[in-house]
Amino acid sequence: MNRVIVVLLAATGCAGARVATAPLPAGVQAISFLGDTLRVLPLAPDTRARYERQLAEARAAYEHTPSNVDSLIWFARRLGYLGRLRESIDVYTRGIALYPENPWIYRHRGHRYISVRELDHAITDIERATRLVAGKPDEVEPDGQPNARNMPIGTLHSNIAYHLGLAYYLKGDYDRAIAVYRRELAEARNDDRRVSTAHWLYMSLRRSGRDVEAAEVLRPMTRQMNVIENQAYHRLLLLYRGELPVDSVLSVGPTGEMSVTDATAAYGVGNWHLYNGRRADAERIFRRILAGGQWGAFGYIAAEVELRR
Repeated sequence: MNRVIVVLLAATGCAGARVATAPLPAGVQAISFLGDTLRVLPLAPDTRARYERQLAEARAAYEHTPSNVDSLIWFARRLGYLGRLRESIDVYTRGIALYPENPWIYRHRGHRYISVRELDHAITDIERATRLVAGKPDEVEPDGQPNARNMPIGTLHSNIAYHLGLAYYLKGDYDRAIAVYRRELAEARNDDRRVSTAHWLYMSLRRSGRDVEAAEVLRPMTRQMNVIENQAYHRLLLLYRGELPVDSVLSVGPTGEMSVTDATAAYGVGNWHLYNGRRADAERIFRRILAGGQWGAFGYIAAEVELRR
């Protein structure tokens, strides 16, 4: 990753200055919150090969029927999984021009705006998706990479809420994040949704100093929950309850590498240290997350935000 320079330009005859940024260099997907250029997602060779095959199939379907909304969304999703985020956003943007009232496209483009650290754009898109689904029946959202039971755990409404709450959280707007996560937790219909939502709700409450309310969130989060894929969130909640030691949650490879779920778990641990007054421990973990390289993970993005602060 390389540093980029943001140039301040002052218009002649105008008081003050405005911030201008040059177009991204070739191959750069995003600029981190710490000013680093983000280029290629660290994918294992077999994973990259599988994703490339899936992209080829999605591209063929899209090129056959470029105005089909499902083909368009899957083409953009497959680009996103490979870290080709700008291309993914461009495809979603073409989709919105065709289907300006389709909430799925706004939901997915909003997700990718989070990935490229453009939180205001993300919030605009996901708030738009929220308005478009208001009062309408929910629908299961197919997984791009199915879990071990091939059982989707998310829905359109729940994924809109999850990503909107996350964007608010990353902006430091904890009150709005709390409101979104409370509604989503009340509507969750499986334990995977419960633990993922409870995790971000708990952290939002703790960061807001609402410790009593945060403790209430943990009360129903037990070892016996039926969690299919969000085990990292489940373990974090058990850590917060005092039922697991920290070394059972924090996982780092022999050379410092992390998986996406490792980065997520590590951020939870770092944040736990931070709001319990162990600032040096928190900073050490946030820096370890960045060294792990998984810059597409939400835990990595959140660690950037903490270090910038």
